[in-house]
Amino acid sequence: MDVRNSVQRNRILELLQQERIHVSAHWVFDQLRGEFPRLSLGNVYRNLHILVDQKLVHRLPLGGTRDVYEAARDDHHHFICDRCGAIIDLPGSDELSRSARELVGQSGGSVSQLSLEIRGICSSCLTGEHRSEPVR
Repeated sequence: MDVRNSVQRNRILELLQQERIHVSAHWVFDQLRGEFPRLSLGNVYRNLHILVDQKLVHRLPLGGTRDVYEAARDDHHHFICDRCGAIIDLPGSDELSRSARELVGQSGGSVSQLSLEIRGICSSCLTGEHRSEPVR
């Protein structure tokens, strides 16, 4: 797909790279609508999908219509709290990555990105001391 460069799309990518957090399309829209008065939520979704297709942004589907986005970085994993919705980045594991690539390779495929999603209750919810930030 041949896609022309866009000032809005570049700014969305810059915002995600700068913030280094997991955000919703609505959060992106709220951050940029003052800067781009003609920006619509539809524009944000279209630009996020293009950035995902270009492998510059990762989409984390959290069920239903609740997707979040983050700037593409090295392989890493996510712990998602079932209680508060916080998403905590976990470092990638060479051993896990190697095993996953071998498994997929045995089926004749190849891995382009590896991300494991682990769900449970975060330490903040378990202790009642909320330090982790929920999805914006």
